[in-house]
Amino acid sequence: MSHQRLLLTEEQRALIGAVRTLAKDKDFQGNSIKYMDGTYPWDNLNELAKIGVLGMSVPEEYGGSNLRVFETVLVLEEVAKNCYNTAMALMGMLGVQVRVISTYAPESLKRDILPKVCSGENHLAVCMTEPHAGTDVPNYRTNTVINGSRAVVNGVKTLISRANEAEWFVVFTRIDGTPGKHGIGCVLVNRNTPGFEVTARYHTMGGEYLAEIQFNNCEVPVENVVLREGGFKKLLSAFNTQRCLNPSVSLGMAEAAFEEAIKYVRERQIRGHVVAEFQGIQWKLAEMYRDIEAGRALLYQAALSANPFPDPHQAATAKMFVNEMAIRVSNEALQVHGGYGFCDDYPISRIYRGVRYGTLGGGATEALKDLIGKKLVSDFDPVDGFLSMGNF
Repeated sequence: MSHQRLLLTEEQRALIGAVRTLAKDKDFQGNSIKYMDGTYPWDNLNELAKIGVLGMSVPEEYGGSNLRVFETVLVLEEVAKNCYNTAMALMGMLGVQVRVISTYAPESLKRDILPKVCSGENHLAVCMTEPHAGTDVPNYRTNTVINGSRAVVNGVKTLISRANEAEWFVVFTRIDGTPGKHGIGCVLVNRNTPGFEVTARYHTMGGEYLAEIQFNNCEVPVENVVLREGGFKKLLSAFNTQRCLNPSVSLGMAEAAFEEAIKYVRERQIRGHVVAEFQGIQWKLAEMYRDIEAGRALLYQAALSANPFPDPHQAATAKMFVNEMAIRVSNEALQVHGGYGFCDDYPISRIYRGVRYGTLGGGATEALKDLIGKKLVSDFDPVDGFLSMGNF
């Protein structure tokens, strides 16, 4: 969009331009259909590694560029415009996993893991959701028992991305059976650890696989316990990054759906008229554009609040709006395609399926509404009301 020239620095525009050029040269969009069967986009990620994208969230001393959450959002948005599955895989290299490691892990693990993240040798996954609990982190049952120089992990995680591809797993776990949120910490587990097992795989409507993972007496060095009791608040602060990255994928896909709709209605003719000439179609496009720009403003503001992690309520608000906006926009884009929008040969069909993930991952919309609503009620000043500029 043209207004980005006023908002972005030359360095940020150059970064987006490099990603855009790569995606075009390697035909990310044209090749996206081949990932719908669950094939992991290794080739695209390897190309992104060559231009430094996989190291964006990694500190410079470990080979990365240590860019902010805002730049990460810009890149994911651009990748998602071209290929949903590549964007989702890339999010695993830029999100909460790498930020937890770079912020809280001991030096030895940082030096072992992070340079390989930059090169694409190490892929990462985060393990939060359990069969009985998603965003209800204080009731997680996975437990890590610390015994001297060793720690033993037991439990089950489900709906985990990149379970067959990741080398390291950032596992939200209870520590020594301590109940409630105060007992939540974090441990790093390598996939080659005895007792680590992928026990089920679920193919999603977006194309990628999610999996169930069991940790059966997985013994790791105690240094791998990067956060012990009391780590709940730190982990959720880091997770607010994910609540900006997830909607950046939704935003990019909404833009892709919007562009596909415009291209289609400019070419399609009915009764001797180009469909784009009809007022009803123009109104649909105007509403889609309005929603995309509103979502962009909320998301960029939330990403710019990061220091080092985004403001939790701005991130929740942006995620809630952008996820739902992308569903609306892609639905309208499919509608203007008519029956062709229902066919897999048309990109809008894949976009429509991919955007549906947004409201489910990284905190369901209903949970975010609850978080925001409680904040509004507790912080409202009956005399002064809320501050302007969207701060509350």
